[in-house]
Formats: sequence, structure tokens, C-alpha cells
Amino acid sequence: MSFEPVRNLGVVAIALASSALSAPALAQDAAVDARIQALEDRIDTLEAQNRRLIELLEGRGATSQTGAPSSAATDLPPPEPTATMADTGSNIADARPASPVSAGDRERPGSASFVGLDSDYSFRMLDVAENVDTKPLIQLRTKQAGGLTDRITLSGGITVIADYQISDTPAKFGYLTRHPTSGNQVGKHVSEAVIHSAALAATARLTDDFTGFLELLYDPEQSFGTGTLTDINRNQIQLRRGWVMWGNLDKRPVYALIGKMDIPFGFNDTVSPFTPSTNYHAFAGLAFGAQLGYYSNGVHLRAMAVQGGAQFRSANTTVSGTNVPSKLNNFALDANYTLALGSGGSVMVGGSYQHGTAYCQDYPVAHFNKCPSNVPAVAAYARVRLGGFTLLGNYAQTTKVWQGTEVPAIDPRIGSVVTPPQQIWTISPNPLSIYKAVKPKAFTVGGRYEFGRRIDSPQARANAVSLEFSRFIAGANDSPWEGQSQTVLGLSHFLSPSINLFGELIYVDGFVPLNFLSGGNFANGSSWSDQGVDNELAVIGIQAAF
Repeated sequence: MSFEPVRNLGVVAIALASSALSAPALAQDAAVDARIQALEDRIDTLEAQNRRLIELLEGRGATSQTGAPSSAATDLPPPEPTATMADTGSNIADARPASPVSAGDRERPGSASFVGLDSDYSFRMLDVAENVDTKPLIQLRTKQAGGLTDRITLSGGITVIADYQISDTPAKFGYLTRHPTSGNQVGKHVSEAVIHSAALAATARLTDDFTGFLELLYDPEQSFGTGTLTDINRNQIQLRRGWVMWGNLDKRPVYALIGKMDIPFGFNDTVSPFTPSTNYHAFAGLAFGAQLGYYSNGVHLRAMAVQGGAQFRSANTTVSGTNVPSKLNNFALDANYTLALGSGGSVMVGGSYQHGTAYCQDYPVAHFNKCPSNVPAVAAYARVRLGGFTLLGNYAQTTKVWQGTEVPAIDPRIGSVVTPPQQIWTISPNPLSIYKAVKPKAFTVGGRYEFGRRIDSPQARANAVSLEFSRFIAGANDSPWEGQSQTVLGLSHFLSPSINLFGELIYVDGFVPLNFLSGGNFANGSSWSDQGVDNELAVIGIQAAF
């Protein structure tokens, strides 16, 4: 290393000092020479000290042979701003020096980055057609396969549709994927081009064993809010699902989670590309609770403690005679087994039990009302995948009758005060009282054929055609609220694993809205349910995720 720059600086300094001397001082040559010699001696001493200091630093590895800073140097905080920086007016002078990065903030092994995207995973988590109540297992299997390596995986999805519907009865449209309300659908012909739903979710890999998840949902078409489709009450964003889960399938087959989740009851998937089955609308529960699961060698067992009272969907147990969710007194059990057949084929069979369903109110029936006692339900289901074919079947039924499906001869509300839309009727006996209470049930059968190029999506190939029939039975034979059937012919094409173009032709037979299905909202004691209503519609849409 050369030290000439240091010596030159010394000479310059000496020259400047000499030029400043007065004329009389120049006459004293001996004194000046002595001072110059002293300065040169001090410079030589400083050069020697600098040389020893650099050799010491090199010996400790502070610099490399190429002169580049070592990894140790890169961990040091930046230097404090200098006076020169401040003099130039630079913003750097006002910035606080960054503290060293702590080990907890650095990327860890298995963490590709702090925030990441996985569109395939996002589509499966936000899809409402398949894996309806097995989202936690999707997360565990994705982690086991090497996915979800980022600290946070952001997910988003949006479904847009355009449809045209025809009904043979004014203002009665029974298509349940668009909540049937006379305030939103008038006349015999309706059409729309809308956002059906949009979701934003985040999956946090807290540790290898702990996973956090939350999903925000906007769904004006299926909101329970009042008003028309553009009313602010129907245009809210809700936390649809969320939990913290403990589980790692590489270490153990057991997992557990607490939060807001789908109740493990029945098999509420559909082979249709967009429209859920009637089983889904009738028995797919959503509730607060705690779930314990086991998954290994094709066996999947789940038990969930469900919060009591009236929950978000299809779950209700009485809590001290009220619908207040202040006790953990509901539960559900599910068990299924999948047998691999080779070449991607499989057979899955299963069964479920739920202690308290939503079919427990007395007359008149209304969403989330209190129940005198709980009404359990059981379910059995199966799915076969063979070649390009997928076949499924699902059956669910309560074990007790639903008292609200029977109209009393005399209105039990006489003498009390009711709030609209309820209305007290005085006809006696009510002619609808001839229909006895029933055990509600629903069943679904469907098939799908997949073809085209292979793709990593819920369906194995890019194209599929499907046909599905499902029915909900809510009343005695020939009663106006006996039941409602749905038939769906579907066609889908995946542009990528996370973008699905779909079209459906749908026929709905019957009109049985859950609220006041057996009456209670008309002064003459009648029911707005109608077995004579026929509803046909065509739907096209795009479901995309990122």
C-alpha cells in the first residue's frame, strides 16, 4: 500500500504554513528548518502507526485480499452522517442510522421471502365448489409438499358472472346461489352482470408446526343483509374464515385448530364448476369452534366442538332457552377413508354426525331464531375417481322432526306483538295444518368427465362437462314447502390452474325459501313456498385467483 498521499498532504500543509509567515520570520532560517523537520518526523510516525493498524485489521479478517469488505463488515450499521453531508443539504444527514438486522428478521431456511404468492394454492383455498370443509388439510398437505415457504402467502380471488333467469311465477326465483328475495328479483325475467364474490386471504407460516389463516369475503349476492343488491347492508366485507392451526404431517398425523371454520359434516362438494349443490345450501355449516383431526394412509377423522346458539350457517343449539352463542355445547364428527386405485383413481366413503342443526325452530321459521331443543343430523357420502370420470353422492337427514315444518291449527302468536315481516293470522283451523312435521333431508348425485391437457387444478384436466341433481325435502308430501330440486349442466375450461371459464344451464323445480317456509308472514295464514314454480337460467362466468 502506498503512503505518498499522506506525505504530499504534509508538504502542502508545510507550504501553506510557510507562506503565511511574515518577512521577519523568514529571516530566521534555522528556526524554520527545525519546525519543518519536526513536522516531517511527526508525519513519518503517523505513517508507521497507520501501517501497523492496517496490518492488524487485515490479520483479523476485516478486509479481503481484493480490498472488498468482508461479510462481517456488511453486518455493521452504516456510519453516522458526516458534517460534509449536512453541509450539502442532503436528506441523508437527517436520517437515523439503521440498526443491525437481528437474526429473527433474517430469512430462515425454508423461507423464500417475507411475502409471496401461490395462485394454485389460492384457488383451492377460496374455491366454493370443491374441498368445501377440508381447507385446513389443504394447508397441511401443501406444506408437506414443500409449499407455503414464505412467511406470509397472500391469496385473492374473484368470481364474476352474467346470467339470465326465467320464472313462471312473478318474483319467485328459487336459484339458491343467488339468494331468492322478491326485493331483488321482480317480474318473470331477470338478468345481471355482477361480481358474485371476491375474497382476500393471508396464510402465515408462523413456524413449521403453526399456521395462521384469515379470509375476508365480499358476497353481495349471498349476503343476509337487507335491501337490494346495491344496498350498503348487502355490500359488507366479513371475516369468512380464520384460524390458528397446529399441525405438521411430516412429524405427526394429528392436527388441531381454533377459529371460525366449516363444520365437518357430510360431503358438500359439487362436480359443477360454479353452482353448489342443494346439500351445501341445506347442511354446510360455518361456526366458531375447535377442531381436532387425524390424517394418515387414506384415513381422515375429525371432531369439532362447535359454539352453541345460532351460528353463521346450519348450526343451532339452545343455550338456556336462547340462541345466544355463550356455551360450547354443539359438536360434529366425521370419518372417511380413501382407497387409491392406481393411475390417479380412488374411492372415498364417509359418514358424519352433527349434534345441533339449524332445523330446530318452532313455527314460524326464521333464520337464527332460538330453538326449544336441538335437532341432530347424520350423513353418508361417497366419491369415485376413475380415469377422466368423477362420480359423487351425498345424503343427509335430521334424526328428529323439524317442528317448524308443521303449521298449527291456531296461530300461537295471537295475543302477542310481532315485528314485520311477521303477520298474525286468525283463520281457524288453518288449512295447512293437515301437513305433519318431517325430518328434513337432502341428497346429491353427480358426475363429471374431464378431458384435454393435464392441469394441476381441482379437476385433473383443463376441460370438463358435468351433470348434477340435488334435492332438499323440507315438508310433507304435497305441502307447498315439500321440497326444491336443482339440476345443473356445466362446462368449464381452465386457462391456467387458477383461472376457470365456466358456463351452466340450471333448472330449479320448486320455491322453498328457508325463512317462513311454512308461513307466518301473510295475514291469511298461507305460505309463500310454492311447488309449482319452475325456474330456468343460464350462467357464464370467470373464477380467478392469485
